Amino acid sequence: MSDEVSSRRSRITPEREAELHGAVLDLLREVGYEALTMDAVATRTRSSKATLYRQWGSKPELVARALRCTQPVPLAEIDTGSLRGDFGLMVQYSDDAQMAKDTALLRGLAHAVHESPELHKALRDLLVEPELNGMQLMLQRAVERGEVSPDCPALEFVPHVIVGAFIALPLIEDRPVDRAFLGEFIDAVVFPALGV
Repeated sequence: MSDEVSSRRSRITPEREAELHGAVLDLLREVGYEALTMDAVATRTRSSKATLYRQWGSKPELVARALRCTQPVPLAEIDTGSLRGDFGLMVQYSDDAQMAKDTALLRGLAHAVHESPELHKALRDLLVEPELNGMQLMLQRAVERGEVSPDCPALEFVPHVIVGAFIALPLIEDRPVDRAFLGEFIDAVVFPALGV
């Protein structure tokens, strides 16, 4: 993050930032991305549009940061000393209600991502890339510990498989992913693919 963005964002308290992010997500659920306006966010949060633009720069960045704040803990921070422990803690940190809300919200944003390159870039930069980097770090540590073979062909596809579960379960069974499903999925699909 640049110094300009850091100083721009430092003027707001973490509590106020969480309140603003919550309001953005509520509005997204109510009206969708296309109809979401900075005016509506300003009204809902009793702040000025100038403040919103000064703090976040753009609607896509505000949306991506709001989604990012729902993540319980960055994957890069999880290090239990074993891959099973890392994935177990990842599942444990997950919140069933939040995953259901996020899954529905991301499904709603899918069309907007295709229509808005700015939203796509903001989501990749602020939400997807940090989680991919965290997952890769987790897997790299497993390789270094000898838990996973460095030439395991499944290594590069773990993020794809996990994201696929979040998309497939609602389509196939008409229910959101929860901790029980995620734990079973990792045990039945991810670990065997990695040879763990």
